[in-house]
Amino acid sequence: MAESQKSNGSDADHVKDITESKSSPMSTAKAKICRIFGRDNNKLFRGSAPADIFLWRNKKITAGVLGFATAIWVLFELLEYHFLTLVCHVLILALTSVFLWSNASTLFKRSPPTIPEVRLPEDVALGVASALRIEINGALAFLHGIAAGKDVKKFVIVIAGLWVFSVIGSCCNLLTLFYISFLLLHTVPVVYEKYEVKIDCFAKKVLHFYHLQAEKAKAEIKQQYAVFDDKFLSKIPKGLLKGKKFI
Repeated sequence: MAESQKSNGSDADHVKDITESKSSPMSTAKAKICRIFGRDNNKLFRGSAPADIFLWRNKKITAGVLGFATAIWVLFELLEYHFLTLVCHVLILALTSVFLWSNASTLFKRSPPTIPEVRLPEDVALGVASALRIEINGALAFLHGIAAGKDVKKFVIVIAGLWVFSVIGSCCNLLTLFYISFLLLHTVPVVYEKYEVKIDCFAKKVLHFYHLQAEKAKAEIKQQYAVFDDKFLSKIPKGLLKGKKFI
């Protein structure tokens, strides 16, 4: 009796494994069909430090960074605070607090607090300068390649992109543009990661719809051209003097 129950349980587990193995490839295939890029998009930023911030994997750090950026935008944009004024006010507050703290300790006959000396490490400064130099040289090489006229497609894309940025820049200042981009970086990736399959399927439907509309428009243009050719262009006399000889 126990052996029969054990065999029935093993058969049930075997059937369950078969059904799971059949259903999981189907669901995986369905998910892959709807993917825009045809790959696992979750691996795009996996294992990188910016991904932990942009995808809200560490909510405290992400909230702190977003709150700091919002405070900077409110100070400089809404309250019209100036950068030099902010730096001076922060230095005044910090120096006054440390100065009063040091002198208050002597009044109360306590040992003055040790103020740590702040220095910029040489390796950090050299690393930042080297990274900036590499990025600037890469940008200059890219612009040189476009200006040389070797790739017309890249030239048109860059000119169109610069024109779009110029239009956006005329509508808002640089700080607001950076803040909007910062908000998008902290909202779009996490929403896409949560509703990845639905967004990919919807995007594919939209692209398919616009492709059909473009095909219909192309067919309509060809039809109208055929009608125009039949009514007007075909009636224009051609080669009236063909075959005639002039002495």
